[in-house]
Amino acid sequence: MPQPTPAVPQPAPPAPQPTPAAARRQAASAPPDPVVRATDPLDLSRARRPDHRRGGGRAWQVLIGGAAVLMLLALTGLAVAALLDDRTATPQAGQQSSPPVVEQSAAADGSDLNSRDTDQAALTAKEVFPGQQLVVTDGQPAYRVLKTHSSGSCAVAATGEIADLLVRLGCNQVVRATLRSPDGDHLLTAGLFNLTDVASAQRARDRIRPMLDERQGRFRGMAVSDDTEAVATAAARVGWQVRGHYLAYCVVTRADGARISSDDSRARDILYDMIEVYLNRSVLERRANGGSASQPTDAPTDGTAGQDGTRN
Repeated sequence: MPQPTPAVPQPAPPAPQPTPAAARRQAASAPPDPVVRATDPLDLSRARRPDHRRGGGRAWQVLIGGAAVLMLLALTGLAVAALLDDRTATPQAGQQSSPPVVEQSAAADGSDLNSRDTDQAALTAKEVFPGQQLVVTDGQPAYRVLKTHSSGSCAVAATGEIADLLVRLGCNQVVRATLRSPDGDHLLTAGLFNLTDVASAQRARDRIRPMLDERQGRFRGMAVSDDTEAVATAAARVGWQVRGHYLAYCVVTRADGARISSDDSRARDILYDMIEVYLNRSVLERRANGGSASQPTDAPTDGTAGQDGTRN
């Protein structure tokens, strides 16, 4: 019996293709593909909304930034103005500031001390040494004034060639006093020689040192009593200084008559007190301009030396 012939499979009929409209409906109803979701940030409609918000933020930032800049400029301007004021008030380092100008008005009895022609009034002991206590610096102990003396003969206050020099240069007056130091350890005679003019006073100043060094003369100390003989006879430290036509001087000895050493610091202090601080800054300053302002003077250390006593 004949075998049946196997059935040959027939190919499947082609699937019907959806129409475009159906395809669109199917895509809309299909769940979103993850790959498509990953491209969401590229959606321009969504990207514009954040850009609008950032645009508004930038506008505020511009306004706030502009205000901050204005405030910074204002503060900077104040700082520059303050700096300019500070530079105006304070000279920079290395620059020399002008010295203050002191208005001077001569007192009724003020005078030019460069010459006796312009300073005609004679000195008096009351003017130079007005009391029995002499306070050189406020708050410091006083010197005791033991005796004052005024003379028209300058030779009474010096010896030898120093006395002759003063007479030749026109000295016509000396006012002096003998004092005891506040601690009582030193005796001193101090005063003013009245010469013709500043040139004659300077000439005397320059010649005194070599005369002392060569022992051709000395300044006299003025004894008051037996217990003050040392100021006239003992070895002494002496100092002198010129102001105008005046020669200020001072003789310092130890009260016990012992030889005074060249490094006696107390003697140096006394010379400075009497010559620079008292006779120059107080007495002559008051005579010159009523004490309104100081003028430069020679340093007292330019004229200090030792002189032997009369017993040596």
